[in-house]
Amino acid sequence: MRVIKTTLNGDPNIGLYGLATDRFAIISDIGADKDEIADVLKVPVIVMRAARTCFAGIFLAGNSNAVLVPNIMEAKELDYLKEEMSKISKDIEIKMIETEHTALGNLIICNDKAAMISPLIEKHKDEISEALKVPVTVSDLMDLSIIGSLCMPTNKGFLLNMHVEKEDFELVEKTLKTDGDIGSVNFGGSFVRSGMIANSNGYLIGNQTTGPEITRIDEALGFINV
Repeated sequence: MRVIKTTLNGDPNIGLYGLATDRFAIISDIGADKDEIADVLKVPVIVMRAARTCFAGIFLAGNSNAVLVPNIMEAKELDYLKEEMSKISKDIEIKMIETEHTALGNLIICNDKAAMISPLIEKHKDEISEALKVPVTVSDLMDLSIIGSLCMPTNKGFLLNMHVEKEDFELVEKTLKTDGDIGSVNFGGSFVRSGMIANSNGYLIGNQTTGPEITRIDEALGFINV
């Protein structure tokens, strides 16, 4: 099974509640089916809260090498994340970013090849690069600083906001070192990261997403060759 149409907490904007890499996934503790998610993404799933909220997808970012967490995370949340991650691998870093711009998931686009970060967190470029073990580009997209909300990247492709200009699309393509496409989720939603959780093995998508949207996503993420 490569894709599941679903909701989390009754909400089709499932990307707000989690993230995935090719080594692990993190999902909020809101009654998600951990086994079903693991079956689709084919990675271990950590169930937890982030910054005393269910919005793990908003506050956390990362790739297979590290999870970036904001300084508003509670100590018990960090301890739990470190403990659970150590069961998966001892070499995945949990890196705290000391910033007033705490919604890291909205500010970072990354895979295991590269990362793009918002100008809002430019001063953290070097430490983010060191933790993720990838080169980092600093840019906004569509004149917006919340670049992470505009793109769903994996190691095999990416889906980008359907209103993006050609110049911005080419920048993301060059940065992530993979092909991709523009598209939407949940019947026209252009902030695509909010509607999905994906890695190279599969993806979860909001249940309002249409068949044509899923076909486009399959192509963008490299599951269908065109």
